[in-house]
Amino acid sequence: MKISARRLRQVFPFDLSTEDAGRVLTATGLEVEGIERVEDIPGGLRGVVVGHVMEVTPHPDADRLRLCKVDAGEAHGVLDIVCGASNVAAGQKVPLATIGTMIHPLEGEPFKIKKGKIRGQVSMGMICAEDELSLGTSHDGIMVLDDGLKPGTPMAEVVGLEGDDVIEIGLTPNRNDAMGHWGVARDLRAGCLHGTVTGIGPMEVAQLRAPETAPIMDAGKASVGLDIQATDACPHYLAVEIHGVSVQPSPDHAQRFLRAIGVQPINNVVDATNMVLHEFGNPLHAFDLDRIEGEKVTVRRASAGEPFVTLDGEERTLHEDDLVIADSHNPLCLAGVYGGATSGVNDTTSKVLLEAAWFDPVSVRKTAKRHTLSTDASFRFERGVDPDMVQRAAERCAHLIAEWSPGAHVVGVSEVRHEPHVKPCAVTLSLPWLHGFLGDAIDDARIDSILEALDIAVVGKHGESWDLQVPAYRSDVTRPADVAEEILRVHGFDHISLPSRMTGTLEVPTKPNREDVLFGWREQLVHQGFSEIMSNSLTRADHAALTSDRSLDPEASIAMLNPLSSELGVMRQSLLFQGLEAIAKNTNHKHADLRLFEFGRTYKQSINEGKAVYHEEEELSLWLTGRDAPEAWNQPKGKDGQVDAFALKRAVETLLDAVGLPVLAEPDNDGLLSEGLLLRNRGGAEVGRWGLVNPKVAKACGVDAPVFWANFNVGMLWKAVRKRRVKATELARFPSVRRDLALVVDQSVSYDALKVAAERAERKLLKGVSLFDVYTGKGLESHEKSYAMAFTLQHPDATLNDKQIDAAMQRILEGCQACGARLR
Repeated sequence: MKISARRLRQVFPFDLSTEDAGRVLTATGLEVEGIERVEDIPGGLRGVVVGHVMEVTPHPDADRLRLCKVDAGEAHGVLDIVCGASNVAAGQKVPLATIGTMIHPLEGEPFKIKKGKIRGQVSMGMICAEDELSLGTSHDGIMVLDDGLKPGTPMAEVVGLEGDDVIEIGLTPNRNDAMGHWGVARDLRAGCLHGTVTGIGPMEVAQLRAPETAPIMDAGKASVGLDIQATDACPHYLAVEIHGVSVQPSPDHAQRFLRAIGVQPINNVVDATNMVLHEFGNPLHAFDLDRIEGEKVTVRRASAGEPFVTLDGEERTLHEDDLVIADSHNPLCLAGVYGGATSGVNDTTSKVLLEAAWFDPVSVRKTAKRHTLSTDASFRFERGVDPDMVQRAAERCAHLIAEWSPGAHVVGVSEVRHEPHVKPCAVTLSLPWLHGFLGDAIDDARIDSILEALDIAVVGKHGESWDLQVPAYRSDVTRPADVAEEILRVHGFDHISLPSRMTGTLEVPTKPNREDVLFGWREQLVHQGFSEIMSNSLTRADHAALTSDRSLDPEASIAMLNPLSSELGVMRQSLLFQGLEAIAKNTNHKHADLRLFEFGRTYKQSINEGKAVYHEEEELSLWLTGRDAPEAWNQPKGKDGQVDAFALKRAVETLLDAVGLPVLAEPDNDGLLSEGLLLRNRGGAEVGRWGLVNPKVAKACGVDAPVFWANFNVGMLWKAVRKRRVKATELARFPSVRRDLALVVDQSVSYDALKVAAERAERKLLKGVSLFDVYTGKGLESHEKSYAMAFTLQHPDATLNDKQIDAAMQRILEGCQACGARLR
């Protein structure tokens, strides 16, 4: 949300720089994401000063040029200027662009003033016409200024250019009270008054300056009646009838304000509604009264399939739950969302019906999402506008229309008002509880002052218990904890004192802490060069149908009732796709060498006895793509440095070693992986999978390069950690012995199977197993392969003799033979 610092100062005259004001706003909970300088005209006339033409002589080599000596003030002195304007004369005060000034003409590209020679004569600047400075359209000679101006005076001061600082606020959904300049000014005033930021205040501050309004409620009855049929969605509707309107451009100051905050000026009537929207946060709508058919305006639900053309010219088919404002024949607008093409104000409008209302946030949100519309009005109505500001907003807008359109006047008002949905909330606050909650004792007078600044009324004090009334526009403040948060954000987090002593107990945990274990895995991956990502749990529905993989089922997708967009329509069934999309985005920005990981949840549903049953799993995914090492001159010949399966295997094995989980691997080419392995624990339960992502799947997510992916069930890993028992033993004092075996097995037998068989056959002496060669070819059948395996034997209490070694190796061989192995 954009806030004009110039307009903010008009509502609350603060004696701070815009940057310091931004610090105060951020500290009070309105996070300032940036401050941008906006000029009233391009360049802000920087470098252009008032010059006094002291002397004018003909150019010796050009009939149409003149040589001028111009006094540009103390900072610049007297300058030689070559000028081609016929109306330049000695004694004039003129706008002079000095060296280095950027000129932004009405037509053509901007250019920079440089020292140069024109037909052999040095020129140290340029005397400007009004169109060259974007101050007018005339190019009939230079611009002649008032004789009383002092040389060297900046032209920005002469023409009254102020510029503006636009504050970009990242407004959170709960802060519906700050959707306009008035609400932002309220927080800024509270922060300045109470010194929220160390070093800025506390200071004496003025009250907020309410904008001028017009008394409309004494104007009598409007000629158009109201029929509110959907009182559940619109309990309050106010229509102001204004005659004598002349539609024309808005005043310059209004246009500058709107442009600064990113709103395109249209005309004085529409601009008035937009200005009030951004002042108070209350949307308004203006109808052309002569284009309303019948004698009343109806607020009703749309008929199913009812056609309606919105302001953008698009015909939309309405839903029966859509709330519309209608005349006797047709809808005029989608309530709180978008106006209609046939009822808006145009150049011929002379009578306006001004709408101010309170619409139910849920109704507006559903309508906006249903028709994929997002407007300034729907943004505010969805969050809930102040129900007590409806009349005031209408009065303010009526005043602006009358001011910007001489002759315009209010002739009548129609209003229907039912019991409001949102009412002031009563909260009882215990001061001892508050002090304990905040961890500090704040002075009662300061608490009272903060509450007053936030419009939270103290309606009763009973010792250390206060009865509070929270205004209706603060729908997020309903509990003592909410009030405590309000007090704390204005009091300032930096002002909470630290205790002189902290007490606690030292305990040695008997069981591993889950968060600590997961943090350890994160650190391990980071040390291996991985970067953690956090992606949205919502994704596209078509991901589940990309390939026939056992982990994906389109029927098991959990769809959103009101999706934010088609790309966020369902909850994800796999972490893979968001990681691929992250790789695609990084690759498009020339960051193709990536090692990523994410801890996230996946979601599925199943139907049991006609009811949906939801399943949620926490998973860990790893992605590798690009180069495994930077390109270098000493890279081994034939090696391009690209990541391969072994790079991912190292990460997988390191993680499993940290978990202490032995696994068995089997081929996995189910759809997501084209060259993969499925990992199971000793009990046969699936723990994870890893391998090369199916190129078709990667391509569908915008990735052309090979991507290696591993995915683990965090629940299974955590279960293994909890079962693991760490046993401390003394370091071996006796030497180990290595023996090698070459074992011939069928192609279907994995190394892991032989390793497990060996470990089970010799539990006492076998300390390690490794694979150092795999052979296929001459001497073996086509369906066979040979594993060269090293076995490390060691006795804890004695040096092994040949008899013990041979017996152990025989047991190992027999164990491997049970898997179909034979000695080569």
